[in-house]
Amino acid sequence: MTAQEPSLSMREAGRLAWVDVAKGLCIVLVVMMHSTLGTGEAMGGEGFLHTVVAFAKPFRIPDFFLLSGLFLGRVIDRDWRLFADRRVVHFAYFYLLWVVLQSLAKYGQIAGDGGPGAFLGHLVEALVEPYSTLWFIYLLAVFSVVTKLLRPVSRPLLLAFAAFLQTFPLETSSYLVEEFCARYVWFVAGYLFAERIFAFADRTRRHAGLALAGLALWAVVNGIAALTPSGFPAYPTLAGLPGISLVLGGAGSLAIVATAALLTRAGGPLTAALRTCGERSIAIYLAFFLPMALTRSLIVKTDTIVDVGVASLVVTAVAVLVPLALERLVRHGPLSFLFRRPGFLHVAERPRPEARSALTPA
Repeated sequence: MTAQEPSLSMREAGRLAWVDVAKGLCIVLVVMMHSTLGTGEAMGGEGFLHTVVAFAKPFRIPDFFLLSGLFLGRVIDRDWRLFADRRVVHFAYFYLLWVVLQSLAKYGQIAGDGGPGAFLGHLVEALVEPYSTLWFIYLLAVFSVVTKLLRPVSRPLLLAFAAFLQTFPLETSSYLVEEFCARYVWFVAGYLFAERIFAFADRTRRHAGLALAGLALWAVVNGIAALTPSGFPAYPTLAGLPGISLVLGGAGSLAIVATAALLTRAGGPLTAALRTCGERSIAIYLAFFLPMALTRSLIVKTDTIVDVGVASLVVTAVAVLVPLALERLVRHGPLSFLFRRPGFLHVAERPRPEARSALTPA
């Protein structure tokens, strides 16, 4: 090992740190959305977090998919065996496992009077149509396979095709098809522009003042578009209008990248907390539903918190912290399979631990 190798490793680690911070921001916003909307509905009102949720709507999911596409280039040219291990089996394992776990937690609601037969039918349907909050993991596998199959297509044509689907999505009864059309462009953008996105993050850290000014301008424009009614029932706000949603999704995704890069540069406990959330994003994403539902139910039944905003904040915090605690508790025990794919389920050589990323395996 030469004297330069450690410094190169440190630079690479620093270059990738913002990705975990960005994923941490995204997963917190996703949990906040589910927690806030559910709590508001249960309590019959809205609180201050509803405004935050509405503000984040244009970019919350686009950025998550963009981040998920960043590392696709590392494996897309590999043989199908290795590719499938990293990008299909990985997601399929967690999807199937947690479909069963989440469904068992709602067995009474799902099975109803139909008993085990109805429950089995529900599980079969979940193989075709993504179930509940797990749709994101399902789509990641689909996006990965489709992108590899379309590898011969020129990059501009692929991007134009994905942008067309987002702007003029197909109207269908299939939730999978609709979400594919609405989200694929962000995954493709992360894949196609990975190096430019990393370069953008590097420039952001070097020019913090200019980046902060840009973020302030973006926040004003995004806020106006996200909170202003459009007058069209199909698109409640200006941010949802065709074309505008595409622009705001891209701008918001870059804003999250810039924010994560600046936070990484500044350091501190907030950055450390967000990076932990990003590194363990799969644990949060898979397991937040139960503590969220239980906490919300407890608050509503006991009237311990009457302010919808405060209640939503508490539910969000519990829904993020409990999965992190659970993952840490089971990490080295017999229940580690909940958040880590067992070795015997790898169909190719297992990646180095430091090369794996929670929702975006290298």
